[in-house]
This record gives sequence, structure tokens and C-alpha cells, in this order.
Amino acid sequence: MKLHAALARALAGHDVQTMFGLIGDANMFLTHSFVHSERRAYVGAAHEAGAMFMGFGYASLTGQLGVVTVTHGPALTNTVTGLVEAARARLPLLLIAGDTATRSRTNIQDIAQRDVVLPTGAGFEQARTPDTALEDLAVAIRRAVVEQRPIVFNLPADFGRQEVEYQAIPLGLPVDQRLRPDPTAVRYAARRIVSADRPVVLAGRAAIPARRAVLRLADRIGAPVATTLKARDLFRGEPFDLGIAGGLAAPVSAEVLAASDLVISFGAGLNDYTTSKGALLSDRGVIAVASGPQPGSGTFDAIVSGDPELVADALVDALDSLATRAGGCRPSAGLPRPAAGGVRDENLARRLSEQYVIAPRPATAPGTVDAAFVLRRLDELLPAKRVVVSDGGRFMMESLRHIQVPDPQSFIFPENFGSIGTGMGAAIGAAAARRPRPVVLVCGDGGFMHGGVGEFNTAVRLGLDVIVVVCNDGGYGAEHVQFTDRGLDPSLSLFDWPDLVAVAEALGGDGVTVRHLDDLPLVAKAIDTRNRPLLIDLRLDVNHMTPMPH
Repeated sequence: MKLHAALARALAGHDVQTMFGLIGDANMFLTHSFVHSERRAYVGAAHEAGAMFMGFGYASLTGQLGVVTVTHGPALTNTVTGLVEAARARLPLLLIAGDTATRSRTNIQDIAQRDVVLPTGAGFEQARTPDTALEDLAVAIRRAVVEQRPIVFNLPADFGRQEVEYQAIPLGLPVDQRLRPDPTAVRYAARRIVSADRPVVLAGRAAIPARRAVLRLADRIGAPVATTLKARDLFRGEPFDLGIAGGLAAPVSAEVLAASDLVISFGAGLNDYTTSKGALLSDRGVIAVASGPQPGSGTFDAIVSGDPELVADALVDALDSLATRAGGCRPSAGLPRPAAGGVRDENLARRLSEQYVIAPRPATAPGTVDAAFVLRRLDELLPAKRVVVSDGGRFMMESLRHIQVPDPQSFIFPENFGSIGTGMGAAIGAAAARRPRPVVLVCGDGGFMHGGVGEFNTAVRLGLDVIVVVCNDGGYGAEHVQFTDRGLDPSLSLFDWPDLVAVAEALGGDGVTVRHLDDLPLVAKAIDTRNRPLLIDLRLDVNHMTPMPH
């Protein structure tokens, strides 16, 4: 068979159900074979950047390999931001990139594609010959899964038309193993916990499966619990849940974190956002639990390598052993002593619950609504069982606090590279997984115009259940606040956008604009009766938005 048909059969054999992309000379026949011969799904994007983030959203939600295909030259260069994003997110993603024909010297789209890819942090796997291409594809897939990063499979255009003999190539993936911690490291960490007065437990995304064990440890030592942004809402409903640590921490939570004398981190990257630029790691002890690369940078009191659940259980056992030796069989002996006023008491539980009450805020400009209040109300109106995708921008300081997720695995955050306009593609990728939940994208007006408009129509074409919430302050808010704070002219950051609801309707969707709180019943009706992608345009006051930390 032709190589393009053989590769399509191989992808199906490796259980690839959906492929995202944009076709061109070097990948169109592969895509055709994947759809018509293998009966698998293909999502055609409006732009290669959108296709990359569709693969990102699909892999983020399903935990499975995301597969994207583009043609050569400018098509590949259009994927660079997505490659960096997926590499930093440690997502398994395969990008099948066409390349110009091996004998061509004059193709206007020719570029050294390996040199484009490697600086992004992605891997590169070359199809060596038509006869080895099936084996090379298997190597690329294996690398993507094992290395947990995007791998570009580079396929010259003239290879696809060559006749080859199909052969199923096994991936030879390793069996998942849970890393057990070193007992010596566990005992050392337990002794350090015993010496603390005000410990807190911090969980990152890698600790999501270990929720029960981490809570058991926190209960054992009387510690409040917090999460990174990517593990948000992991402990929602717990009385001593501090919520998100770092720049997004609510006031009482920030106070508790600042007063702590020991941070026990499970599966958290400990970057500047989580640690408030290192403040959370300064002048206190830190115990880092990680099953992969060592978290963040800095000096830690202890690093325990191992599966987070196994480490948490081992720490409880070690604390029980210390308590038994210290005071017979008294389980409370040898545990951290509560600080003055108590670390976990009824007063703290009450203060934590009250900190999310929205205090009276200054009136906003006519025709706009208060961001915090309207987002809190919108959180109540949106379907409770949902996937939430957040784009990047100033609006995040409010939306990430008020638009909740049912569980952290239903939260997709393509913001590891700091770009805006990434959310629409990720939302489509998540929705294309066809899980029985709507996908809610929260983005800024700049992000929607930057990368959302074209792909909104993709959601329409596919009939996806996507709700787009646009936090519209009429420009680029992060830059507006910096100009304003420095006494400079902020008008450079403002834009006279078109009516976004009219744009959504022109693209085949529905929309509703919120200029007053009286418009919220219209939003509720639009959500309840939606039968196509829906855009909710929240008109916000650019002078009354929470600034982003710098």
C-alpha cells in the first residue's frame, strides 16, 4: 500500500481515535486515509496554532496521546508556541509534520525543520526512508508517551506516495511502576514534621490521585491544605482548605501560609507563581515530595522521592512510630503543636469560609459590571458538571477565583508559556473528546480576538458544546494597568472591538451581552436553551480590574 495509507493504519493500530490538524501538500493524503480508510475522527482547524492547542486540550482532559498533523514550512513554524506550551506542560503529544520533498532544492516552503523544533523543548524524530517510516512512527509515539512531551515526526512529502509493505510495529511501552520512597528519607522528613508548630500541606497536579492519603496526613498533623493552580479545587469542601497558594491566594489563606513554619509539598513545581516569587520557601522549612524531577529551585529541608500516595501513607506510619516511642501508645504524642490561637480550629474554619464573601466594591462605569460579582453569579448559572479552560490575561485574577471546577482534572490551563489566545483551541480539543460535559472557556477580549475568532467557527462546524465567557474590558488590561500606574497614556492598550455577540452569531453560534446585572436572567436562559456554541460577552470596567502580579 502507499505509505500514507500504511501510516494511517498504524495510527489506528496504536489506538489513535482523533487527529487534529490543517491539511496541505505533505499531509493531506495521510489525513484522507485516516478518515476514510480507518474510519477515525479528524478535526480540521482554521490555523495550525489552533490545531496544536486542540491536541493540548485533548491530551490534558483524556490523559491520552494527542495527535496533530500539519504540512511543511510555515505550517510547522505556526506550531512553535503550542510546542513550547506542551513541552512545559509535560503532555504526550505527537505532531506529524510534513516536510518538503527530499530531492527538492527550490520549494519556497523549505526550512530546516529540526532546527525549528528543538529549541521549543519538543523532541524530533525523522522518517528515515519510506521502508522504515512505520518503525520511525512507533519510535516517535513511544517517545511522546515515555518522555511526556511533544515529539515531531518529520515526514518528507515524497515518502507518502511510495509503495511499502504494511507491518504492525509494537510500541513496547514500559509498565507503569509506583516508586516507593526510601524509608530513611521518610523517617528524616517525619522528624522534621514533628519539630514544626504551624505546618501546611501543599498539593500539586501530580498529587491529584493521592488526595485521600494527603488529607489523611494533613489531618494527622493538624495542617491546613492548599493547592497549586493546576490542582485547584482538589480539597474543595474541606473545612481547612486554603485554596490556591501564591498570587491567587485569598486574604486569610495568604495569612495562614505566611505564618507557617513548614511547607510539605506533594507533586508541586514550586514556581514563582505558587510560592509568591519564593516567599513561601523563605524563612521556613520545606519538605518536597516528587515522583519525577526535583521541584523548583532552592534549598529544601528534605526531598522524598516516590509516589505521592505511598509517601503520604509512609509519613503517617513514621509519625505513628515516633509517637509510640515518645509516649507509649499515645497517637497524639510527638506531633506538631498548634500555634497560639490554633492552626486548625473553628475560628480558622469560619474565617476561611467568610473570605470568599465579596465585599462592597466601587461602582463601575455605565454599561459595565463588576468582574468579581458577575463571575461569581455566572459560576452559579453555568452547568455544575463542566470542563473549564482558562486562557491567559489580566481577567484571570478574578476568573480563577470565582469560576470553579468540579475536580482539578476538569481544569485545562494552557498557560505554561504566557501566551494569550490559546484557550479556544484547547476548549475544542477537550470538547472533541466527546465527554458528557460542556466545556466552558474563560478568556479575555484580547485573547478571543487573538486566537479565538477563527476557531469559534470550528466549534460551530463540529457542533460542540462549548460556552465561551469573554471578560471584555475593551483592550489589553495587563498593559493598561501598567501604563496607568506609571502615569503614561493607557490608550495604546485599548481597542474598539466589534460587537462580539454579532461576531459569534455571524460565525454560526449564539451570544448574549452582559452590561447590567439585570442581563443575567438572559444569560441563564441562553445557557439552559443552548444548542450550539454560546458566547457570553461580559462588559467590564478596565479601571476596576484586579492587576496581575509582576
